[in-house]
Amino acid sequence: MIESYKEFIEEESKKEYYIKLKEFVLDEYANHVCYPPYKKIFHALSITPLLETKVVILGQDPYHEKNQAHGLAFSVLCEKLPPSLINIYKEMESDLNVKVCQDGNLEYLSKQGVLLLNTSLTVREHLANSHANKGWEIFTDNIIKLLNMQPQPIVFILWGKNAISKKVYLNNPNHLVLTSPHPSPLSAYNGFFGSKPFSKTNEFLLAHHQSAIKWTK
Repeated sequence: MIESYKEFIEEESKKEYYIKLKEFVLDEYANHVCYPPYKKIFHALSITPLLETKVVILGQDPYHEKNQAHGLAFSVLCEKLPPSLINIYKEMESDLNVKVCQDGNLEYLSKQGVLLLNTSLTVREHLANSHANKGWEIFTDNIIKLLNMQPQPIVFILWGKNAISKKVYLNNPNHLVLTSPHPSPLSAYNGFFGSKPFSKTNEFLLAHHQSAIKWTK
């Protein structure tokens, strides 16, 4: 049984799809500006240990502008926040009735067991979804399948059609799956606002003898 994301990556790296994916990614980073920085591609997996993962928030692909992506879904290292993240903060404050430090960096959540995972881990500058269908989806689907097999209670938060499509891999009764429209301005008012994913997550974790996530810094 795989017990770490490092072990998982080592196993995947032997597979044909991964070898082709790695060649593609190396070529893209050599010839184009890509995000996140190369050394941060697996940041989400390095900062949130597999056996300590309590929550999974699934994104699509990294932000594709300068000084944004750093390997964690929805998280940025810049002052100008993307609209989706602004809406996440709005729902967080409304759901929990708190003030949240809105500096963009969600690493504090990763350190508590919240895996901020994109379905594609790299992107070319200015081109959303430019690294889709190159093998990342196979890689991250296999992570989701691995998480589904974990015995510890995990909450999967799936926002939008792309993320919700991964629900097919989640059938472990130990886990909770929360779905809603995406927090982007195009869909946030269609059911994302008011969905209360943060309080529902903590209610589930506490009911299963796990520590709650401190959503505020």
